[in-house]
Amino acid sequence: MQRSTYAFLSAALLTTVLSGAPALAQQAGQAQQQMAPPAAVQPTDQQLQRYAAASQKISGVVDEYRPKVDAAKTDEAKQKVVQEADAKMVQLVRADGLSVEEFNGIGQAVQQDPQLKQRVMNLSKGGPAAQ
Repeated sequence: MQRSTYAFLSAALLTTVLSGAPALAQQAGQAQQQMAPPAAVQPTDQQLQRYAAASQKISGVVDEYRPKVDAAKTDEAKQKVVQEADAKMVQLVRADGLSVEEFNGIGQAVQQDPQLKQRVMNLSKGGPAAQ
């Protein structure tokens, strides 16, 4: 189960929030097709703040690992880099006080609710979480 959690975190992040990494997103998208989508949740302000903080850190991980994936010569090497990035992203999410499931659920809710998306953007810029 832990392995699929990592793969799903990668899939959810890379194909939705951080879709600028095509090589990672392609592999992550394959993992996402094999798993059910997370249930959307109505996050509290505190959860939303944690989500915004974790999302920013994860964006940095994607930026760090994108060139490594691009430089990998084989599919096996690419997969190893993706797994390393997955593990790092999971650690960052947990360090911000969210479970992977909570993070993915909030991500799903943010995708579906433009007002919630705006609140996350405001938090990411250091602004208030306007309701």
